[in-house]
Amino acid sequence: MSNQASNAARVIPLRPAAAPDQATAPARSPQRPGPALAPRQTAQAPTSREPLWRDLVGDVLRRERLAQERTLKEVADAARISMPYLSELERGRKEASSEVLAAAARALGLGLTDLLSLAQDELARSARPRTGRSRTTAPYNGMCLAA
Repeated sequence: MSNQASNAARVIPLRPAAAPDQATAPARSPQRPGPALAPRQTAQAPTSREPLWRDLVGDVLRRERLAQERTLKEVADAARISMPYLSELERGRKEASSEVLAAAARALGLGLTDLLSLAQDELARSARPRTGRSRTTAPYNGMCLAA
């Protein structure tokens, strides 16, 4: 006896689902905002949300570029990517391939591992206050430390 429900894929939505009455209700006009707006505002604003990886990488790219006092055009030309695409990467609007990230990092004088390590540091920093606990062991970084 096989259970079909157990074979179904489990789907986890990336965004909160709209309330049933919002999904079927027609949109209100902007002149008459009513109570239908209140549930939507609370559903979209969770109190504690982990940052997206693309946001962290974009923040690092922008911070490094500004620290070097370089323009988007200069870095985009050096990385051989378009200026609008680099801008979207910095704003966290696009998920870049590892090749594009490596090119952008090289244009800033970084290696891909440097860029990702800086983004990981940002992620760890943002997670610390949220969890309220610290790690008891140091993460393995490939180096052997003598006691």
